[in-house]
Amino acid sequence: MKFRVVAAGAALAVSVGVTGVAAVDRGVDLRVEGADDTVLALEVLKTIPVENEYSRGYRRNLFPHWRDVDGDGCDAREQVLKRDALGLPQVDPFRCFVIEADWLSPYDGRKSSDRTSMDIDHTVALKEAWDSGAWQWNLEQRTAYANDTSDPRTLVAVSASSNRSKADRDPSNWMPQLRGYWCTYSANWIAVKARWSLSMDQSEWGRLNNVLSGTCAGTTMRGWNPPPGGTVSTSTTPAKTATRAPTIGSLPRVRPGAFCAPEGAVGTYRGRPYVCSTTSATGTPYVNGAKRWRQQN
Repeated sequence: MKFRVVAAGAALAVSVGVTGVAAVDRGVDLRVEGADDTVLALEVLKTIPVENEYSRGYRRNLFPHWRDVDGDGCDAREQVLKRDALGLPQVDPFRCFVIEADWLSPYDGRKSSDRTSMDIDHTVALKEAWDSGAWQWNLEQRTAYANDTSDPRTLVAVSASSNRSKADRDPSNWMPQLRGYWCTYSANWIAVKARWSLSMDQSEWGRLNNVLSGTCAGTTMRGWNPPPGGTVSTSTTPAKTATRAPTIGSLPRVRPGAFCAPEGAVGTYRGRPYVCSTTSATGTPYVNGAKRWRQQN
C-alpha cells in the first residue's frame, strides 16, 4: 500500500515499510495539499524541525481561551463537548450550553455523563506550543490556537483525571493510559505541530519516531487546511523579498511545504534557499492559490 506525497513538485511513492530516520532524507519537501490528503505520520514527522525549546515567558493568559472565535454563538469548550458527545447531546439553544450528554475519554477509556468530569485538552498543550514556537506569535494567532475547533485534532474532550495527568508534557514523558490510542495520539500530535509550524525537541521527536517505527508502523493521517488566525510564522526575522540576493545565513528558517506570506519572501531550510510561491518547482499551481515554501530553483 502506498500514499501520495509531493516533493519538489513531483509525485513520490512512499512505502509503508519505511521504519527508520536513516531510511528517508529528512530534507524531503513533503507537501500536504489539504484535509483530504492521506499521508504517513512518520513522513510528516520527518519534516518537523528539531530545536531546543524556548523556556521563558510563558503565561496561560497569553492564550485567551474558551472564546467564540468563529462567531457561531458557542465558545470553544461547548463546541468540543457537543462534537465529542456520544450520540446527540441536549443543548440549551439560547446560550449554547451542553445540558446532558455521554462522553468516552480516548485517553483512558472512561465513560461519563457528567460534564464536570470532562476537560477539553489541547493535544499540544499551550505551554508546549509556546516553547515550540508560539512565543513568536501575535495575540490573534495565540487566540486562534487556543480555541481552534476547525481541526478536531487540536482540542479533544477527555476525562479530567487524564488531562491532569498529562498536564503540559510531550510524548517523551507522557502517553495516554489507553495504549490502543497511542497511534492516533501520535499522529494527532504530529498533525498539530506540522499545521501550526511548531518544532520538536530531540527527545519528543525521538519518542514519536520510535512509536511510529515500531508498534504504530504504517500509521496514516489526514492532511490539514491552513490554521485560522492568519499565517503562522516561527521566525522573528521579517521575511525578505527576492529583490536582492541576501546571504543564506541572514535568511529566516522555514519549513518546506508550509503555508507562507507574502509571495516572493525567501528563507532557508538546512542550508538551502526557499521561496514563498504559489507554484511548485515545476510550475504547478498549488490548490486554491495557496502560497507555500518551496526550494528555490
